[in-house]
Amino acid sequence: MHNRVGVSMVIVRFFRGALLLGVAEAEEDEPLVDVAEKAGVDIPTNCTSGNCGTCLVRLKSGEVDYPDPLPPGLDEFLIEDGGVLSCCMQANGTCDIDVIPPL
Repeated sequence: MHNRVGVSMVIVRFFRGALLLGVAEAEEDEPLVDVAEKAGVDIPTNCTSGNCGTCLVRLKSGEVDYPDPLPPGLDEFLIEDGGVLSCCMQANGTCDIDVIPPL
């Protein structure tokens, strides 16, 4: 694990609704699904490239980096509801993630 000099620690908390499931530090460019695994939280994946939407979770607070163009598994409506594809997106600072996807 490397130290990012001058950059504060990025902490990601994972919830199922209001229940805290786990917490882990995110490394630079580390996909959220990998951070979840470090926190002991299982997020299902299939394609790991953002195409299928299996890994869809919901951003409760904080920011993530959305790719441009958006991958096929994500659209503007899902983003408005906090939708995040955890297999191919990273935290952009400390954030809270709900493993229950937007409906």
